[in-house]
Amino acid sequence: MDLDAVRFDENGLVPVVVQDARTGEVLTLAYANREALEETLKTKRSTFFSRSRGRLWRKGETSGHDQEVLEVALDCDRDAVLYKVIPHGPACHTGARTCFHHPVTGPAPLRLGEILEKVYSTILERIHTLPEGSYVARLHQEGLDRILKKVAEEAGEVLLAAKNRNKEELLWESADLLFHLLLTLAEAGLSPLDLAETLKARHRPTP
Repeated sequence: MDLDAVRFDENGLVPVVVQDARTGEVLTLAYANREALEETLKTKRSTFFSRSRGRLWRKGETSGHDQEVLEVALDCDRDAVLYKVIPHGPACHTGARTCFHHPVTGPAPLRLGEILEKVYSTILERIHTLPEGSYVARLHQEGLDRILKKVAEEAGEVLLAAKNRNKEELLWESADLLFHLLLTLAEAGLSPLDLAETLKARHRPTP
């Protein structure tokens, strides 16, 4: 990225939109100067300039919830920057996943990919912190064989619900199956994004 192309304002700053690279969700809006952009490009971690403190700050420097930067882009007028990131924890200082959690209009339509990513992120957080009473933490500690047994059990429940033509039960059991599949992926060091790439590679549009 050519930083000479960036149109900084009179204070030497440019607004930065931070977006989850996996779901497309906007996580926060901050500001960066040239040094912050240089640091972001060098470290691949979201770095900004704090207007209130008058210094650089890296997301997660106190909370530990840093952001892995996959892509940095300029808008058409070159006076705004986009960070596409993999967030490791909440983006908002309140603990919310995104800073934009005060809806003005009605809720947006649900998107399966976004929901799966949120569930997967929660699973990773539970595996990392092992909170007392957590179902994920318990299964993780019991080992992969126990998790795989749950996948088999839930798959059987899906089959029964479908055979019985019980739509409500089918949805419930399918959700359970997807949850345990996500846990299995997490245990293997894989993610829904990896799964999406595999599905994309398999898809061949009809000529």
